[in-house]
Formats: sequence, structure tokens, C-alpha cells
Amino acid sequence: MAALISENFKFVALFFKSKDVMIFNGLIGLGTVASQTAYNILAFNCPCSPKKNYLYGLAAIGVPALAFFVIGVMLNRNTWDVVSECRTRKCRKLSLSAAFALLGSILGRAVVAPITWSVISLLRGEAYVCALSEFVDPSSLDHFPPTTKTPEIMARFPCKDVPAPFMNYSRVIERQLKYESQLLGWLMVGIISLSVFLLLCMKHCCSTLGYQQEAYWTQYRSNEQTLFQRTAEVHSKYHAAECVKNFFGFVALEDQEKQLLEDCKGIKSVIPRTEWNRVTGVYMYREIEDTPVYSRLNKWDMYTKENNC
Repeated sequence: MAALISENFKFVALFFKSKDVMIFNGLIGLGTVASQTAYNILAFNCPCSPKKNYLYGLAAIGVPALAFFVIGVMLNRNTWDVVSECRTRKCRKLSLSAAFALLGSILGRAVVAPITWSVISLLRGEAYVCALSEFVDPSSLDHFPPTTKTPEIMARFPCKDVPAPFMNYSRVIERQLKYESQLLGWLMVGIISLSVFLLLCMKHCCSTLGYQQEAYWTQYRSNEQTLFQRTAEVHSKYHAAECVKNFFGFVALEDQEKQLLEDCKGIKSVIPRTEWNRVTGVYMYREIEDTPVYSRLNKWDMYTKENNC
């Protein structure tokens, strides 16, 4: 029974690992939906005042989307790979196609949350109704009472705070603006879905790799990054333990750490900056004498073996 549970757990883990990008984007989308819903319930408060409505409504849609986009760019590892590439190698080896692919990778993840926020905002319609209520043409409404304060009256409709003669038009105006808002939201969904499909088709058509090898490359990069980070954590702990021991004469380690660091004896404790720079930065798939090279670390390993470094 335990073996069966273990095998099923491994299968589920491998499935989620192979779908990590899709699941990551899905979680971002769900988190954005939850944030948008909470904002509309707890914080959204239309000022219901001419000129202020428009700014507030657009800010409610655009500013959080912009903030999500900036955060998405900042949290993307490829962003800092590009920065490192430009700092260490002045982007001399970064071709136009590589730059386009990296830009697509960075933007592809960064726009998930902003697009989700904008689409949900439009489908809900509150921000759109708030922003454009003052611009509704009274002549489009049947038997709308004449008034000299049309913008002021229209701006108060989202708050249901209008004089009695105009109260009957509240639902009509809200229905009309929500129709426009939801239409824009669904159009955005359709256009973005079609664009993503076409970009994926273009990516696979222009790639020199077959589908299976590209999937392997993706798995390799994920495994390499996981193992590199895990090993870097142990290596840094070993290096720190050596420095602490040299300073105090001893180091306080837990039993598990003692065994782990005991296994690390004999490794090089200091890695030169030039070596770090060689494995850091942008890298696109290449082949050397028909041998695939999947990363900068893979390239560094091949170089050291060939030159017996």
C-alpha cells in the first residue's frame, strides 16, 4: 500500500513539474481574480463627481495592472539574466532572434496578471460604469428630463445618488455601460487567446528543435536550476561553516548538517568571480559539433573537460 501511494505521489509530482509554467500562470490568474474581487468589494468607491469619475475608473483598471506587470518583470529570472548579460558581456553575443525570444518569455509571464485584472475589471463593469457615466449622451435615453447640470447628474448615477426625476434611468445607464464594458472584456479575451495561439505556432515553426527535444531542454533547465540552487545552498553553508570555525575555533552544527558538511570535505570552498560570470547570463540553445549544449553551465562543463581545467 505504501509503495502504491509512493508511486502515485511521484506520478502527480512529475505531472505538475512538467506543467509548471501552465500551473504557475494559472495560480497567478486565480490570485489576481481573488485580489480583484476583494478590491471591488472592500475598496472600490466611485467618487461620483465630474472629471473625478473618469480618472478614478481608469486608475482602478490601469494602475493595478501596471503594478502587476512591473512585479512580474522583476520576479522573472530571465530579466536579471539579461541584466547580467549586458553588464558582463555588453550584449555583444545577444542576437536579434535571441533578444526577441527572451523578450517574449519575460513579457509572456509578466502580462498574465495585468491582463487578468483588466479583463475581470471589464467583465464586472463597476470601474467602467464609474469612468464613463458622465459621458453618456442624454439624448440616447427616452424622455430624459432636461437639465442644465447634465455632467453632474450623470456622474452621480454609479452611486444611485440622483434626484427623484432621474432615478428611473439608473438601471438603464448601468445596463448600457456594463454591456459596453463586458463587450470590451470578451473582445480582449478573444484577441489575446488568438494572439497566444499564433505566437505558439510561430515559436514551434521557427524552432530548430523537435517537440520532444524542446520538452527535454525545458526539463533539463528546470532540473539544472533546482539542483544548482540546492547545491549552492549547501556549498554556501559549508563555506560559511569554515569561516565561522576559523574565527571561533568551532562551529555549532546540527547532526544533519554535520553529516552533510562531512560529505562536502575536499570540495573547493571558493569559486572565482570569473567562473560565476561564465555560468551567468543569457543562453539560447546551441550545438557544438552536433552535440547539444543546453545551458551556460553545460557549456562551461564541456569546456573544462576538453581543456582538462
